[in-house]
Amino acid sequence: MKHLRYLNKYFYKYKWWIVPGVFFVIISNIFGVVPAQVIGFAFNLITENLSIYKLFAGFDRQEIVYDIFSAGLLYFGTVVLVLYLLRGLFMFFMRQTLILMSRHIEFDMKNEIYAHYQELSLGFYRRNNTGDLMNRATEDVNRVRMYVGPAIMYALNTAVQVVLIVYFMFNVNGTLALYSLAPLPVLVLTIYYVNTGIHDKSEKIQQRLSSLSAFVQERLSGIRVIKSYVREAQTREAFALQSEHYKGESMKLVRLQALFYPAMLLLVGLSTILTVYIGGRQVINGSISAGNIAEFIVYVNQLTFPVTMLGWVTTLIQRAAASQKRINEFLQLRPDITGGTIASGTLEGGIEFKNVSFTYPDTGIQAIRDINLKIRPGQFVAIIGRTGSGKSTLANLLMRMYDTDQGMVCIDGTDIRERDLQHYRSQVGFVPQEVFLFSDTITNNIAFGLDQPDQEAVRNAAKNAAVYQNIVAFEHGFETMLGERGITLSGGQKQRVSIARALIKEPRILVFDDCLSAVDTKTEEEILGNLGHVMKGKTTLLIAHRISTIKNADLILVLENGQIKEQGTHAELLGLNGSYAEMYTSQLLEEEESKIK
Repeated sequence: MKHLRYLNKYFYKYKWWIVPGVFFVIISNIFGVVPAQVIGFAFNLITENLSIYKLFAGFDRQEIVYDIFSAGLLYFGTVVLVLYLLRGLFMFFMRQTLILMSRHIEFDMKNEIYAHYQELSLGFYRRNNTGDLMNRATEDVNRVRMYVGPAIMYALNTAVQVVLIVYFMFNVNGTLALYSLAPLPVLVLTIYYVNTGIHDKSEKIQQRLSSLSAFVQERLSGIRVIKSYVREAQTREAFALQSEHYKGESMKLVRLQALFYPAMLLLVGLSTILTVYIGGRQVINGSISAGNIAEFIVYVNQLTFPVTMLGWVTTLIQRAAASQKRINEFLQLRPDITGGTIASGTLEGGIEFKNVSFTYPDTGIQAIRDINLKIRPGQFVAIIGRTGSGKSTLANLLMRMYDTDQGMVCIDGTDIRERDLQHYRSQVGFVPQEVFLFSDTITNNIAFGLDQPDQEAVRNAAKNAAVYQNIVAFEHGFETMLGERGITLSGGQKQRVSIARALIKEPRILVFDDCLSAVDTKTEEEILGNLGHVMKGKTTLLIAHRISTIKNADLILVLENGQIKEQGTHAELLGLNGSYAEMYTSQLLEEEESKIK
């Protein structure tokens, strides 16, 4: 239960739902147990009146006895019916408090988990797959809800019902009560033995379910690749294998439960047999009446449901504990990146890297080595280099997706780690290398960084990103709904919509991480020309592979093996006749060859 202690804060929050819920549990069970006594009285009435009825056989008074007998049965039947109706009413109130409380807790938990996911750093998402994250926020939370709602409700109901039944049984006859309850200790030992197995198997089931969810999510995301390589059959086989593993773990739990429930019912049946046998002998001895046996049989049968629920509740608690353990593992994680306290003023755009080195924690690859760089406010800086040279890492460090291992990144002379994250990022426009668009309208995708979308600002951003004409050509224009990850658009259109999303923020610093690769040369020149106007007086960093894209930059950096190998203007770098000049010559040759073809 140690993992479930985390839920105590929710119980405290909703204590005014729990208190009346417990009250309704007690009242409903009182109205559920009292009918057994009424049935006992009615049974004695039947046996006594039958004897009297037979004594008056052949006399006129026999009809009077029959009328009295019928009226008595009708009275007791009505009393039992009213008591059960009252029980049903309070059970309704019980569910309206405790079950609704569990839905509120489920709502709060999902919001807490999602908010915590938002706080965790980028490295967390590199280490965990999406399917597992989703499963913990949905399936695991649902199993915890079954604990805070049905499990607690039925546990309280069982406890109150057992206490009341045991009290009334001993109040009638202690000896008969002891014999009737004798099988219960065996039941307790059985539950104790089974608990551990249920917990272990439940945890394995959740792990398998997470793996299965991750598999499906990944394959659906890559469905185009699967179809292109005609791997549907192999994917089905892999899914069947994953499902087989999940089914295997689930069947182990089912087999354990299949032995558990019949054992409980067997013990309850044994209690009924003992009640009839021992009770019958005591009736013969005159210790109790026949009505008491009927009363005890009702009590024993009433115990059947609580005992059955005891096993079900045990399963719910064990599965909830396994799920809450998985949830706690993530909730106890603290973000690698935490914001500072400086959250005032507008950025000027000055950037400085001081002796910066960085190694990716997951792979151990050192991406940046001793980088020293100073960028003046309003400067247009381009970064070029071969794949794996560290270009995107510089952008990630500037966006503070990661923190440096050595050295520091300064913005306007202040260590970036001292700045408030939200305040800082709100003034930086970032266009990532891997474009991501949401399944929403084009308008909402472009205005994603704004609290209140401005249609005019959306259109201007689209024009500056050279995607306006493409959008208005669609049947629904800016209100066109995009498919998952923007699948409705072409690669170049997605990149330009992503650029528009960054431009609409009117950032003080704009970072392009190789986001013009799918754009033709003419469109690229149009975008860069617009940027020269939009970003005038603001700092721009452009990561690219094509030199034609960056030759007009104020400063060009050539990265190689995580270090700045060359830097300067286009003309200065050509004059060095080094790596930059070699790449420029190579790209010119490629362009000439493409023109000839």
